[in-house]
Amino acid sequence: MEMIRITGVDKSFDEFKALTDLDLNVKKGSIYGLVGVNGAGKTTIIKHLTGILKPDYGQILIDDEPVYENIKLKEKMGFIPDDLYFFSTYNLKEMSRFYKSIYPGWDQVRFDFMIKQFSLDPVRKLSKFSKGMQKQAAFILTMSSKPEYLILDEPIDGLDPIIRKLVWKYIVEDVAEREMTVLVSSHNLRELEGICDSIGIISKGAMLLERDLDELKADVHKIQVAYKVHPDNPYAGLNVLHKETRGTVDLLIVRNRKEVVEEIINESKPAIFDILPLSLEEIFIYELGGENNELTEIIL
Repeated sequence: MEMIRITGVDKSFDEFKALTDLDLNVKKGSIYGLVGVNGAGKTTIIKHLTGILKPDYGQILIDDEPVYENIKLKEKMGFIPDDLYFFSTYNLKEMSRFYKSIYPGWDQVRFDFMIKQFSLDPVRKLSKFSKGMQKQAAFILTMSSKPEYLILDEPIDGLDPIIRKLVWKYIVEDVAEREMTVLVSSHNLRELEGICDSIGIISKGAMLLERDLDELKADVHKIQVAYKVHPDNPYAGLNVLHKETRGTVDLLIVRNRKEVVEEIINESKPAIFDILPLSLEEIFIYELGGENNELTEIIL
């Protein structure tokens, strides 16, 4: 069941086309990673999902309801933007009272526990917090509202490894225990690889690829092959995304099922044949055009 569904969305700002015929689907109780280079349209998508922007064309539905100007739906939604905003004179305790007044799912016990766990001072003005501490404060407030849908824009930027691990722990546990549905936009593919169920890659406002992560990993492989006598065209029948030769060894990235790769390569009787593990970063680079593709920019 799809809880978040974007269908055929277009959005322009004056003469600039920000989104073009964009589709996006997030299943209930899953974590969806949204990836793209700077300026690809990630934040514009998030602003549509949270009802800040209205599309020029197309539909944006959460649980089959339109998002724009839907107050009841927004009461179930948690959103942490990359550029945080707090009332300038408020401290964390005062902000908690504000959140409690607008989110019916507010959990005071969780809030009290989290501020101790994250070691934040509840009576210190939020404007005096560092950017990393402000991000932690936003996370505590959002997770204490017990959202059914969580939208995150670069949630772990500026956080140290221990805090990042704690943030992901809360998210994964809420997905498992409450079937919270999460969309997270990030440049950090290493982090997303460990927590996401599915991935969407956008470029220039269009969706290039949307796949389940396990399915994506099952279809793209790195192989190294060497022959005593190199046969003519031993890789016929394989979908080769990239090929290079290092001495007597051919290194290839192929998009096929593993059993197909093994069958075709073994027919040519190689002296060496290994299937090597591929990182999510490598899959994206080669799946979408090779080493010089623009998506290499997303790798930190």
